[in-house]
Amino acid sequence: MLNKEGVNGFCGGNQSVSRPKFKLNNMKYWMIKLGLILISNIALSQEFIPLWQEGKMPNSKGLKLKDSLANERIYQVATPGFYAFFPSATENKGAAVVICPGGGYERLAYVISGTQLAKWFNTIGISAFVLNYRLPNSPDLKQKEIGPLQDAQRAIKLVRANADKWGIKPDKIGIQGSSAGGHLAALTSTSQQDFSVVGDTLDHLSAQPNFSILVSPVIDMFTYAHKGSRKNLLGENPSVDLMTKNSPQLQVTAYTAPSFLVHAFNDKSVSVHNSLLYYHALLNKGIVSSLHIFPQGGHAIALRNNPGSAAYWTDLCEKWLIEMNFIPEKK
Repeated sequence: MLNKEGVNGFCGGNQSVSRPKFKLNNMKYWMIKLGLILISNIALSQEFIPLWQEGKMPNSKGLKLKDSLANERIYQVATPGFYAFFPSATENKGAAVVICPGGGYERLAYVISGTQLAKWFNTIGISAFVLNYRLPNSPDLKQKEIGPLQDAQRAIKLVRANADKWGIKPDKIGIQGSSAGGHLAALTSTSQQDFSVVGDTLDHLSAQPNFSILVSPVIDMFTYAHKGSRKNLLGENPSVDLMTKNSPQLQVTAYTAPSFLVHAFNDKSVSVHNSLLYYHALLNKGIVSSLHIFPQGGHAIALRNNPGSAAYWTDLCEKWLIEMNFIPEKK
């Protein structure tokens, strides 16, 4: 902060030639220092936290893999974990969300359906955790279809275990996903089996999220399946039993978390029937949820640059979170 002398000097309180120059340099110094502080805070807010202790990761062959990244996409995850984004202490509203990036279970679009959304959640006082989950094509997985779910369940538990430390209420932890990430989020919300048990201190914690936010989600593995996601997750010719277990609308119970769903009528990649099926299942179980189907948006509804009324989905989402008492209207 500038002292009184500096403020008066910059505002012209002293008309000498040397003082304004000195105070301008002083102003630049503080601006640079402030910039460094902000950069430091951003770096701290993006800390990467591994999900599993070394040697304790389930469903692993023990292979030593390397992360594979290209064009803002992750094609192979060596160390499952999440990037933590925290709001300031004065803006923190006590809720959290684990974000599952989309990518057809072939890659993770970690920017457009990950970090961009995390920063938005921070602006409404919600802590966000962008999940790097193992993809079914990983050569290290023993049973490929449960790998992503194990990591998502573990992520919910890890946030819950650190709730007090991070200023989060353990009953205000949700999950968000776009496209195939929406399938993983819905699967985590409906799974009646905990696949993340490894015999450590997190085993006793619930892996169930308290709410879900699904954007253009893949849901069905039958008639309305996104064929690429189904193939990548379940294989070329999955059994009826495997498709049933991985169709979240068929796994909804009275204990499934309420959901906020967003889809575009003109989505040509993932049929809007996916969101309709999930909402109908929630409705049948009496679970208060919200479904918004916009005329435009295709399979590209994101944080910004959405056409027409789809541009308001984030405003509606925030209002829903307030209405459902997951966050207060004001801090």
